[in-house]
Amino acid sequence: MNRDFAGLLKEHGVQPSAQRAAVASYVLTTAEHPTAETVWSRVKKHFPMISRATVYNTLNLLTRKGLLRQFVLVDGKTVFDANVGNHHHFIDKKTGRIYDIPWDALEVSRLESLGRFEVSDYHVVVRGRLKSSARRRG
Repeated sequence: MNRDFAGLLKEHGVQPSAQRAAVASYVLTTAEHPTAETVWSRVKKHFPMISRATVYNTLNLLTRKGLLRQFVLVDGKTVFDANVGNHHHFIDKKTGRIYDIPWDALEVSRLESLGRFEVSDYHVVVRGRLKSSARRRG
């Protein structure tokens, strides 16, 4: 996929730079839910002079501008997700891999029973193991 990341950044009010475009090109196209350190190590392979601080700052900026969502899903680690639509997550306890679950695959009910809480948003994290038949399919 050959996307114009500089143009995409401009559309979202982000002043494009080569470093920001390099971060965006990885993080906005991966199905992974990478940490900032993972983004830095992946981008550094193709853009060796990029600093860790630039990656962290760019990820935070992309999150503020609505291009990414940020979650704390595993062991207190912050991960970034380019799927900004409503969805849930499944974490494979064996591999640590995080999968997106479609929003309508799970039903959350009885929110009104929370009484004193006014719920404005929710996100379900399911943990378990990928079935062996699913592992073979990738």
